[in-house]
Amino acid sequence: MLLQQLINGITLGSVYALIALGYSMVYGILELINFAHGEIYMLGAYFGIIFFGFLTVLGVTNYSMFLSLVLTFLLSIIFCSAYGFTIEKIAYKPLRNSPRLSPLISAIGVSIFLQNYVMLTQGATDKVFPNLFGAKGFYFMSIRMTYVQFFIIIVSVLIMLFLRIFIRKTKIGKAMRAVAQDKTMASLVGINIDTIISITFIIGSALAAVAGLMVAMYYGLVNYFIGYIAGIKAFTAAVLGGIGSIRGAMVGGLLLGLVESLGGSYISGEYKDAYAFVILIIILLVKPGGLFRKAELEKV
Repeated sequence: MLLQQLINGITLGSVYALIALGYSMVYGILELINFAHGEIYMLGAYFGIIFFGFLTVLGVTNYSMFLSLVLTFLLSIIFCSAYGFTIEKIAYKPLRNSPRLSPLISAIGVSIFLQNYVMLTQGATDKVFPNLFGAKGFYFMSIRMTYVQFFIIIVSVLIMLFLRIFIRKTKIGKAMRAVAQDKTMASLVGINIDTIISITFIIGSALAAVAGLMVAMYYGLVNYFIGYIAGIKAFTAAVLGGIGSIRGAMVGGLLLGLVESLGGSYISGEYKDAYAFVILIIILLVKPGGLFRKAELEKV
């Protein structure tokens, strides 16, 4: 029972980690909590349903289910990245030099707008994503893992590893770290700050799109409100690991998924959504910087 719940928690935590990475990346660059990020995750789930349905009408799913799934992921990533890029340009860039409360209010406004936009265009009822993997799975050391769980864990791990390599080894990744450390000095050495910020939003939105689509595959049902709860949980995961830390977002997401799964199994499933809020309060009281957040030194 314990090992089975650990698998369930890792599956759920992998999704939280992908969303939390978007929060941490944006905060590391702009010191802004993008509360509209959960709605990008929600859009990823809806785009997955729309594009997979479109490919089914065209007959691509009859030709190759693998190709259909790859195209669905790619199209969802492209559209969600475009949304993230547009939101940054319209809602955040004009307020970049404003007091911190202004972009925060703008982020909440964008979140509410996207929720109502999807509700009006797609309807308020739940949408169904086809069950591609069924209930089939395999056993490993008496633990049953479904194929969709295995798919989610493997894809999430590969994406997180790729992102870490990208941030550490590539020229753009180094530029992102430089901007996060000191925007003024980064601009003086020729780094285009606006471009780096846009790339950060695009990458974060792409991660949210993947997470949204995988959740649609896992649960099968999607509605316009799923971004709100998932966004708060992912924000909690980012704070748990240390907001602004890539490694912290990964670990925080996995820990939150494990706590939610184990708490729902051994305490009560009725309060599983409350565990994230309890953890958030405890973290803010005991260790506000999170597990991997380094202390910031201020020179006088």
